[in-house]
Amino acid sequence: MPAQLAQRRWLVAVAAPVVVRPELAPDQRLYDAADPELRAAAALLQEALNASDVGREEALYGGLDRPWVADVVGRAYGNRGNARSRQGKLQAALADYNTSIQLCPWSVDPVLNRGVALEALGRFEEACADYRSVLAAAPDDPSGWNNLGNASAGLGRWDEAVDYFGRAAALAPSFSFASANQALAMYQVGKRDPAMRQMRALLRRYPDFVDMRAALAAALWAAGKEGEAETTWQRVEDARYRDVAWLAGQRRWPPSLVAAMDALIKLKSV
Repeated sequence: MPAQLAQRRWLVAVAAPVVVRPELAPDQRLYDAADPELRAAAALLQEALNASDVGREEALYGGLDRPWVADVVGRAYGNRGNARSRQGKLQAALADYNTSIQLCPWSVDPVLNRGVALEALGRFEEACADYRSVLAAAPDDPSGWNNLGNASAGLGRWDEAVDYFGRAAALAPSFSFASANQALAMYQVGKRDPAMRQMRALLRRYPDFVDMRAALAAALWAAGKEGEAETTWQRVEDARYRDVAWLAGQRRWPPSLVAAMDALIKLKSV
């Protein structure tokens, strides 16, 4: 492996445009789970990724020279990027995803996951670009469509988001959060009755779907159905839904529904 590879992760993470190239994927016949060298490489990679300095990491990678190296190393970087993203270390995660993308230009996974990290940083245009790259290579990927809906909503493009969430839900009918996101986006663009019908339908299928129960309570309150709203709200036990800053910033409900929830909470607290 080139010595410069280990150094790339220390560069400033920039979400450069990506063209996913599935045709470049390595022949899976190169992989043998029983191959002792492959197992040793996996252990070596873990040690390298835990290295305290770039020089040590570079030295550990230097001994790998097999056809599957780029794929295995790229996956390892992608996995560490996922772990860092879960820990909130988003800039470090982006650096890992960038390296994974460079090593595995055939894989949609690091591109999709980089988009998620970019969303968390509020870099919605870049996230949209990553999701579109994923969908260009894998047009039937429901996560790609759902995430493109999320990023589009972050840009205030709610009409587009309705369409993208709908595509995700159509591709994966059991993907309940895509249908939920579509209901929220529909509410924002003024399709309030259809949105509420979709919320109710989801609650019939998933009675413990707190997000939809809270959304329906807020929508009912805004519609002047106070009694039903109160009954619905009483079954929402997740305290986060009483925090409009969390709803707007982390859950990223649409503004109209956040306003409806704010009105419900303020009146209930009087």
